[in-house]
Amino acid sequence: MSKAIELAKKGVDSNAGGPFGAVVVKNGEIIAEGYNKVTSNNDPTAHAEVVAIRNACKKLNSFQLEDCIIYTSCEPCPMCLGAIYWARPKKVYYACTRDDASHINFDDQFIYNEISKEINGRQIPFINLMRKEALTVFKNWTDKEDKTVY
Repeated sequence: MSKAIELAKKGVDSNAGGPFGAVVVKNGEIIAEGYNKVTSNNDPTAHAEVVAIRNACKKLNSFQLEDCIIYTSCEPCPMCLGAIYWARPKKVYYACTRDDASHINFDDQFIYNEISKEINGRQIPFINLMRKEALTVFKNWTDKEDKTVY
């Protein structure tokens, strides 16, 4: 956790993005790290956890973090929470809470609120187009015999 917090400070000191850091550990060894690079990379997905997950998966040559532990300097936002669940680590430790983050203007509550709304009631319009055409790709996936299931 100390390394995750150190990375959060490094990100702040280098003006890379918000005050967040994360590491991925496997077998007691840090295999990947990341800090928030949203503003320096002009990438809204470059949160510390996502950066660390990407680096770990690249190092492990795997799309899953089996038997890994993530240490993050703050309770993950909804996007990072989703990424963590897709990566499937065995455990996550966090330092600051989402309430702590809210107090410094990193408030994700509006996203939690949006997720729970019906799709037609969200602030950003979501419009369904070409479903029939897109379903053919889903069928291709279903029928594909040499796919990598995840």
